[in-house]
Amino acid sequence: MKQDLHRYLKEGREALVWKLDDLSEYDIRRPLTPTGTNLLGLVKHVASVEAWYLGDVFGRPSPESLPWFADDAEPNADMWATASESREDVVGLYHRVWTHSDATVEALELDAVGEVPWWPQERRKVTLGRILVHVIAETHRHAGHADIVRELVDGAAGRRVDNSNLPDVDEAWWKAYHARLEDSARQAASG
Repeated sequence: MKQDLHRYLKEGREALVWKLDDLSEYDIRRPLTPTGTNLLGLVKHVASVEAWYLGDVFGRPSPESLPWFADDAEPNADMWATASESREDVVGLYHRVWTHSDATVEALELDAVGEVPWWPQERRKVTLGRILVHVIAETHRHAGHADIVRELVDGAAGRRVDNSNLPDVDEAWWKAYHARLEDSARQAASG
């Protein structure tokens, strides 16, 4: 069971980082939603979350400095990369966090107990199994965000570079499909 959970976590990580491939610095940073969602920011956020949950929660603090979580940091500082934080910095951070997290997963049993101090008192005591499910959900949630943002940037979509998990059809099919859905939505709205 632990190996299966760990595999799902690894798959989510890879899906998220893959969304940065072959894009410019501008495209990995530009905000594409009203709340500023951007590809590099998603990677930075998930790296930070994983460092906490698979590090600090089990008394295995990550050696990484995360100044964007300091008490005096601005809100949402973990959701975007400053101009001085390079792609290599953020992806490198995530890879180092992976290594630390993987060591935690390998060292502990699924029933190992940790504590999440920022959760409500009645839910603070957790197991590695529960936290793995939480981190997997968080990682895949943000990989899904990244999939949509990447599609907005250049049309690339899918689960992995070697497996899009989408129908194997051409651009004309997608345009017709999109038009059909738009037509259906308009018909439903007009009632």
